[in-house]
Amino acid sequence: MTPRCGWCGSDPLYLDYHDLEWGVPVHDDRRLFEMLTLEGAQAGLSWLTILRKRDGYRQAFDELDPERIARYSDADIQRLLGDAGIVRNRLKIASVVRNAQGVLTILEDTGSLDAFLWQFVDHMPQQNAWRSLDQVPSQTPASDRMSKALKKRGFSFVGSTICYAFMQAVGMVNDHVVGCYRHAEIARLGDASGDPTAR
Repeated sequence: MTPRCGWCGSDPLYLDYHDLEWGVPVHDDRRLFEMLTLEGAQAGLSWLTILRKRDGYRQAFDELDPERIARYSDADIQRLLGDAGIVRNRLKIASVVRNAQGVLTILEDTGSLDAFLWQFVDHMPQQNAWRSLDQVPSQTPASDRMSKALKKRGFSFVGSTICYAFMQAVGMVNDHVVGCYRHAEIARLGDASGDPTAR
């Protein structure tokens, strides 16, 4: 049996996410915004629930295009509250709109969401070597800094724990346990991703 991180269980959707996505360095602004949105939506829910709704989020929120979402009206929020394909929580839905507006200000200031978010790990994936899941932190000083910076720009549902889960997901940190077959593969991807000439 292929050795994996214990959290991914046996659901095929979860296994694919673990094997193909989790920890792979992401530098595409749209994808980064999508993952930040999904991590915020997860608060109080299981990640598997969110994975099952990911296509619903893409359809409901214009493929997670910040420029379009930033212009959403109260009528759009009301429409989204009736959409069973997403988490129908008014605060979470409103936060996507507010966060999209925050992304636009970041783009104006720094040119890319990628540059803004990756600064918190000095633009280089951090390679960890945890031997068991209970060693993996739920937040770090880097996620504290990211959370504080995003909140300062008006973002919500970006607490330090959410930010760290996001950092794990988009490859800012390699938190596959060393016994997982993906640990070494992600480390190699991270080495290439951290080199600006490799993008």
